[in-house]
Amino acid sequence: MPRIALEPRFQVEYLSILDSDGNLDTALEPKLADTDLRSLYRSMLLGRRLDERMVRLQRQGRIGTFAPTKGQEAAQVGSIYTLRPTDWMVPSFRETAAMVWRGWPIEKLLLFFSGHLEGGQPAPDQHDLPITIPVATQLPHAVGLAYAAQYRGDDVVVMAYFGDGATSEGDFHEAMNFAGVWHVPVVFVCQNNQWAISVPLKKQTHSRTIAQKALAYGLPGIQVDGNDVLAVYAATREAVERARAGDGPTLIECVTYRLGVHTTADDPTKYRSDLEVAMWEQKDPLTRFRAYLEKRNLLEEGLEQRVDDEIAEAVRRFEATPPADPVVMFDHAYAELPPDVQAQRDAMAASEPATPARPDASPEATPPTQPGATPMRGQRLTRR
Repeated sequence: MPRIALEPRFQVEYLSILDSDGNLDTALEPKLADTDLRSLYRSMLLGRRLDERMVRLQRQGRIGTFAPTKGQEAAQVGSIYTLRPTDWMVPSFRETAAMVWRGWPIEKLLLFFSGHLEGGQPAPDQHDLPITIPVATQLPHAVGLAYAAQYRGDDVVVMAYFGDGATSEGDFHEAMNFAGVWHVPVVFVCQNNQWAISVPLKKQTHSRTIAQKALAYGLPGIQVDGNDVLAVYAATREAVERARAGDGPTLIECVTYRLGVHTTADDPTKYRSDLEVAMWEQKDPLTRFRAYLEKRNLLEEGLEQRVDDEIAEAVRRFEATPPADPVVMFDHAYAELPPDVQAQRDAMAASEPATPARPDASPEATPPTQPGATPMRGQRLTRR
């Protein structure tokens, strides 16, 4: 019998509206109010300046290891901007800019990266899941949230973030399959930053794009310029509207680049060249969007200083937080503690000295060494 073609050859669309040279496709330019454009830029700038400040804090031993977002601000802010507060956001471990937009206090994120349990706990009325460190494990959870919303008839869209490395995990494929079969209102946002730690994209997949992986699961996929906040916004808005209308999930591949380290424990000079980084720096999403706003006379004078002041105040609040109480590690493991675990808790509670509150942090103040508190490795006892 002759072979019969069951499906036509597939096509994957690529969307770019404002390119790295400043060329604007006015036919595709989203109709955003001036206030929205200013808000987008402020959120991207805040994400960048916070990222840089957190790197300095980590190098000084004042917070622990974290994953910087530098270079990926457009992919995060442009996408998260399309959600309502009642929608759900499911982050991985590099969504600082998106989380701040969703209302996470900066000092709370700093607490998380300092080992405080409270830092990872969303507010009671916040429709966000906590930061997820294991790669791709959040994706089936996102589909579960979307299935629950669909089952209950809630007007809710779920947005799940992950990197290119996550597409090599089984959780990604299982989540995509369930999302396609159940036709749930979820938007998958892949920040393809070209590197899964030290493994380049070409060693992750032989597919021409990540977006085309959606087609195997019966859902649409689109690739966008992830450094173009206007393109990210336009593609994500369309996907969110589709999901909200009951038309199912979408996979969005944001082609971007991790300008900094994978985490602050990483040394990218071991596996990528300075020339490659310099090439992507020419596509910096912040530089591109700033030039766009300058042409429209929308830049706010003194914005950088206001953003820096906001970050500095958050750092002061963070450093005024009392040290973590290790006894709370027992609080969320069991509904009722088994006798042996209860005995361990009682023993620790009896051996732990009372934890004094930290004094109000100020630029001049040097907090004293706290009895019973073990400094982080490399932590200085002075502040600079």
